[in-house]
Amino acid sequence: MDIKFTKMHGIGNDYIYVNCMDAELPNPEDIAIKMSARHFSVGSDGLVMICKSEIADAKMRMFNADGSEGKMCGNAIRCIGKYLYDNKIINKTEIAVETLSGIKYLELSLDEKGYVDTVSVDMGIASFEPASIPVVSNSPVIDEACIVDGVEYKITAVSMGNPHCVIYVDDPYKFDLEKKGSYFENNKLFPERVNTEFVKIISDNHLQMRVWERGSGETWACGTGACAVAAASVKQKICSFDTPITIDLRGGSLEIIVKKDFRIIMKGQARKAYEGVYEYEY
Repeated sequence: MDIKFTKMHGIGNDYIYVNCMDAELPNPEDIAIKMSARHFSVGSDGLVMICKSEIADAKMRMFNADGSEGKMCGNAIRCIGKYLYDNKIINKTEIAVETLSGIKYLELSLDEKGYVDTVSVDMGIASFEPASIPVVSNSPVIDEACIVDGVEYKITAVSMGNPHCVIYVDDPYKFDLEKKGSYFENNKLFPERVNTEFVKIISDNHLQMRVWERGSGETWACGTGACAVAAASVKQKICSFDTPITIDLRGGSLEIIVKKDFRIIMKGQARKAYEGVYEYEY
């Protein structure tokens, strides 16, 4: 089966996008695994299907590189906004996208040629409630001690529609993420696994992070992860409400604003790399 696809990225968080407005792909879990394999295939952090929605302008289904289905990806949803507008599927700059974490609302900003450059997304309200993450605890996990691979870390657990674990370190680029990332992802505190962010505080409105994503390993960026980091930082009074927070990731920077009710607004670039056809064998 020939699959027409577009390779896109949000500050280096790269996914394969397929227009599924007429029909969804069969076996998306297997397709995600095969197409995401770097060096042997297209190579990506996963597969995104852009589907028809009964309740929004479009529906997003995303699959990690290991074939597991994710609820939400902040960088991917920005690219969906660009895909829909640039391909003239939708002719408006304020759109709604259905996800497994609810409907997300996007505001598109255009460049001088009329293509989408940056996208602001209302990411919803960050939650610290254990059941929403989920994390095994009777109360919110805020700067709590956790033993991982024999070492004690202070962690903060946040849900952005998917689970996050935020840890502050002196230098995220000196942290042995390749060795320890999977220990955090599969820690027994998180029954559905967890995305883990390792964060350096540069100032009260500037942070730096690396991320280990469940199902994909280290990625160059994670939109929901940056939102979780901003929420955790405001919760711990490192950063302030209603103030733009710049978060530097491996692939670039995002601007995050945390509202008084912990509603998160994320702004960042969306980029198209190329289009192609993949010959999928069942």
